[in-house]
Order: sequence, then C-alpha cells, then structure tokens
Amino acid sequence: MEGFVSKLKNLDAYPKVNEDFFQRTLSGGIITIGSSIIMLCLFLSELSLFMKITTTNELSVDTSRGDQLLINFDITFPAMPCEWMSLDLMDISGEMHLDVDHDVYKRRLDQKGMVIPDTIEKHKVGPELDDKLKHKSNETECGSCYGAAPEDECCNTCDEVRAAYRRKGWGFTDPQQIAQCAKEGFMEKLRAQEGEGCHMWGSLAVNKVAGNIHFAPGKSFQQGAMHTHDLVPFEGLTFDLSHNIDKLSFGQEYPGMANPLDRVVVPKFNTRNPQGLTGTFQYFLKVVPTIYVNSHNHTINSNQYSVTEHFKVSYDYHTQLPGVFFYYDLSPIKVKYHETRMSFLHFLTSVCAIVGGIFTVAGIIDAFIYHGHQAIKKKVDLGKQI
Repeated sequence: MEGFVSKLKNLDAYPKVNEDFFQRTLSGGIITIGSSIIMLCLFLSELSLFMKITTTNELSVDTSRGDQLLINFDITFPAMPCEWMSLDLMDISGEMHLDVDHDVYKRRLDQKGMVIPDTIEKHKVGPELDDKLKHKSNETECGSCYGAAPEDECCNTCDEVRAAYRRKGWGFTDPQQIAQCAKEGFMEKLRAQEGEGCHMWGSLAVNKVAGNIHFAPGKSFQQGAMHTHDLVPFEGLTFDLSHNIDKLSFGQEYPGMANPLDRVVVPKFNTRNPQGLTGTFQYFLKVVPTIYVNSHNHTINSNQYSVTEHFKVSYDYHTQLPGVFFYYDLSPIKVKYHETRMSFLHFLTSVCAIVGGIFTVAGIIDAFIYHGHQAIKKKVDLGKQI
C-alpha cells in the first residue's frame, strides 16, 4: 500500500513549494488585483451570454397542405355606424362569406369615441338571419318575403326580408315599400345612427389561399358573378371611412412578432387623401408562413406579413365601392425561428479557459517584471547603473 501511495505522489503535477522561498512584491499585488478584476468582468460577460436566449432563423419551401389561415383583427371606424358596415370574405377558390357574423364582435361608439353602453354584439356561427326564416305551418302570422323565398317561408321582420333578398341575390331597392321595414321604421333607425362610430374585432378561419376581407357600407349580396353592396338606403349620404387598425395578424402570436399594420391610424384627411374624399383604402399583404420553436421545443405555427397601401377615390359608388380592403397572398417560402441558448458544458469550458488563460498570462507578466527588476537591481549593486 505504501508503495502505491509513493507512486501516486510521483504523479503529482502540482509540486508544492515551501513558503520560505516565496517573495511577495508590489508589482505582483497590482497584477493580481488587475487580473482578478478582468477575470470577474469576463466571467460576468460569459454568464450573461449563458443566460441570454438567441434566435436563429432558416428558410425553406412551404410544403404544408390543407391548412387554414387564422385572421385576427381589431379595427375602429370613428365615423361609420355599426349598422351601416358589413364584413365580407372571399378567396380565389371561389368560397365566399357575405356579411360575416360568426366570431365577430361589434360595439357602437358615440361621436366622442366613447362606448355606448350595452351595445356589444357577439354574432353566432352562421348567417343567423337566414336561420330565422320560419315556415307557415309553425306560425300564426306569416309575412311575405316578396318572392325572394319559397311560399312556405315567412318573413315577419325587416331583417328577415333583407336576408331572403340577399340569398336570392336581389338588391334591397326601396325599404319603404316593404311593409315590415316601414312598420319597424327601418330607414329612421338607420339614419338615426348617423355620426356614430363602430368598433369591430374578432377572428376568422379561412382557406390558406389568396383572398381578401373588406369592410364596406351596405349589406352585400351576390348577383351572378358580381359582388354587390346595397347602398340604396344611404342615398345622399357620404361615408367617412377613416379607421384605426389596432391589430391585424395572421395566426397565433409568438415572442418578437411584429405586425406592420398594428396601431395604424388613418384619419379622414391624410397624405394619400388630403381632401378627405370618400374612397377605397386598399392594403396588399404578403403573408409568410412562420414557425417559432422556443427553448423548451414548444412549436408555434403562425405567419408574418409585409404590406403595401393604396387609396382610390370613389366618385361613383356604383363603379367604385368605398371601403377598407385587405388583399392577402401566401408566400411559398416558410421561415422557421428557433430559440437556442449556450449549454452548461460550453459555459463551464469558457469559464475555465478565462480563469486559466488570465492566470497564465498574469504569471508571465509578473515573472517578466520581477526578473527584469532583479536584473536592474543587480547591475545597480555592481555599480553598472544604466
């Protein structure tokens, strides 16, 4: 056992020196303090790099199929009443949703932009007015649909007549000639909201193909291959389509996500429309599919986009529909962001390199200064001062 211990001692790479042979100097103390400060600074710098999360990105071709695109919006129209506005959605596949009312919220605003109490509306899935058409067999009173629906369907309210007209692709030309509308005071209610604003927000799940969503006055309907908005009830009125885009995003949000249209304010008088004329605000969006993977390998599928703006004056509502249009198209390129951080072994290796390197360099400097000082002192003692 003693022989093994003796052999083990011979392997000691750090032979001990008797303290009687140590000599402490002022330069050595200064170098020790300086090197310790440098070590501490570099250690803190390395620690901050270890704690910091960096994001790398890579590009690839988007090969996904059959996915849906989630559009989140939050838009305020300070001078357009909720009753005047409709939201439509259509894409190049031919799918069309007119006067969308599913997962959409509306809130009326007064002329000062304050919320009118108890006016938040949550629309349910599907065109609810179309579902309200009742059959004659279930009703004691059955109002006429004026030829816009089969004979066994009833239209007892103005909204039900309008829904029947919309399904048929007819324009709602003269509300005063519709008994239900005249009885309910449809035109009076419509004009009574003049000067109000509207706050609209919600989410829409659409096909992952190019398309557009637009906010425009009047109820929309499809007449053959033509998309039309019924503006007859607003004859003689002008539309102020100034708007504030509080939020417009595609998909789930991820850390660092930047949407160029968020918090965009477009007043009535702006650089593109200095005269404040009624017109069409067009936003052309290029949507880029994006995948975000955080440091815990949690994946978020989302999208980012770029935008180009255009404004066109609507001198004739019959040829140029006023409104706010968002045209979106999908990019074939997909972006993937991946959060990474330095491993603990890498951090430990860097710390050891910092401590060992500075300790070695400080030792070399100290030895150089010490031996230089000793050589000069020896020459002075021999009377050979330089």
